[in-house]
Amino acid sequence: MAEASPICRGKNLTIETVLAFINAMPLMPMKKSLFHSKTEEKLKGWTQTHSQIARQLALYYEKDGICYPRFTNVVSYIDVLKYVMNWAKLYFVPNIYTPSLLHNNYVPTNIYAFLKAKYNEGVNSYVQACEQIFGIELNNLDKVRVYLNNFTDIVINDETMSINVHLSDTFTPEVYPNLNINTAEDYFNYFNIENTVCSENNKVCIIKGSLQQIFYGAPGTGKSHTIKEQTKGEDVVRTTFHPDSDYSTFVGAYKPTTKTVPVTTVIGTKAVAVEDENGKPMTEEKIVYEFVSQAFLQAYVEAWKKLAKPNIDDTVEKEYLIIEEINRGNCAQIFGDLFQLLDRGDLGFSEYPIKADADMQKQLKKAFAGITIPQAKEINSLFKDENDIVSQVLNGEILLLPNNLYIWATMNTSDQSLFPIDSAFKRRWDWQYVPICDARKDWTIEVGENKYDWWVFLSKINTYIYDATFSEDKKLGYFFCKAENGVISAEKFVSKVIFYLWNDVFKDTEFDGDAFRDENGGKLSFDKFYLDINGLTKVNEDKVGQFLRNLDIMPISNESVTE
Repeated sequence: MAEASPICRGKNLTIETVLAFINAMPLMPMKKSLFHSKTEEKLKGWTQTHSQIARQLALYYEKDGICYPRFTNVVSYIDVLKYVMNWAKLYFVPNIYTPSLLHNNYVPTNIYAFLKAKYNEGVNSYVQACEQIFGIELNNLDKVRVYLNNFTDIVINDETMSINVHLSDTFTPEVYPNLNINTAEDYFNYFNIENTVCSENNKVCIIKGSLQQIFYGAPGTGKSHTIKEQTKGEDVVRTTFHPDSDYSTFVGAYKPTTKTVPVTTVIGTKAVAVEDENGKPMTEEKIVYEFVSQAFLQAYVEAWKKLAKPNIDDTVEKEYLIIEEINRGNCAQIFGDLFQLLDRGDLGFSEYPIKADADMQKQLKKAFAGITIPQAKEINSLFKDENDIVSQVLNGEILLLPNNLYIWATMNTSDQSLFPIDSAFKRRWDWQYVPICDARKDWTIEVGENKYDWWVFLSKINTYIYDATFSEDKKLGYFFCKAENGVISAEKFVSKVIFYLWNDVFKDTEFDGDAFRDENGGKLSFDKFYLDINGLTKVNEDKVGQFLRNLDIMPISNESVTE
């Protein structure tokens, strides 16, 4: 007979469930009754079932009549996903939310680590391995299966366990025999993600997280905004790739610049400064050539300078190089030999340094003049075949990415055909999908006296887009069209949204379907969205309304908008 539930009542653990909880809960601590009532307003059934699983997920805890939420400010989808993945690996039973097990004095055990250990011992039956955790049959194993399959490298198919080697990593927690967690607050704090991990010598520290990642998704999903939020308060160098981008515009090159120099004349064999009528030396602007560092070198130099000045606790400040629209440029041409630097070792440094050319060497030697790296000995130990690698870096002889330099990029999947990225380049990056979701800003489309819900429109039109293209790439994200004071005008809606749909999405499908029909059954062509009134072009709001009605989107009242 089953005696315990590793996961308490409520929905199975999915990212959608967690997002629903986070979107519903207040972002600040408050009295329990108020906290629950506010959450119940947005998520029906919260006080009956969902609050229990939210506590097990450590998304909030209760103490002395106050509820404390995990997230107290707006976070990105990526932050939430990382948190859930961390939870999936660290979750253990029994805990304070599995009282039947706790009261029977079973030893607290990390489920993920235990199952992985059992698999390594040759046990591939999921049910059998779960029974061995406590010697009893556990209830709700389907919920455990869901979160393991969704968020870890353990794969359970037809009750058979395996490991997805493409997702496997080196972090496997112990089977924690002595977890001393007795309160809701202790349990909540247990799931905090530490900011840094260090090597054995405790000197070369790196930040957990991806050093190189590309945020990709449909247009308007908020990829740049996600990066902006995650790098808030950090030093950022930002650049944008485009078809004319090349190595020199990304890294640096000699460029003509103007410089103020004294006016001189030659008397005999000697150059003499020329003075004006008041006896002051005269100057003139001359064109000279100087090496000008671009985004990559700017971020590279600053990262090494930060490494030279660690904090009092030996941690190092981060430097971010952000590349917007990475696939709109020819990455092979732009990165050139920097491509080799993207291979990072376990501690985050480039595994394969490259030699700097003479011009760059002069620039780097000047930029690094007078600095020393406290961790030089530890860094040099990572490169046993090289002679004092740090000195070579500071002399400008070689290029080597430090472990505090983060290179993040954005990519619109609908632009992939501009400059395809080859597989060798792709595998050197982590890829973070930014999905289309409701940003809950309550934006509306204003057409005459009527207002239509923007998210309802996106949900409807994205279904049409997928049915026509069988692709996610052309769908519209929430921020595809920016609202002003929460309102998207008919003019902006036609010029940005309708134009995109007619010109980029549906032009090859002949606008099939009732959504693209005029009130008389004819084709609702793009030109019909405009009127010529006395030589002035104006949006035809009747056609905009017709299109929205074709999608079965009805106007919403002003009262419901303000509420």
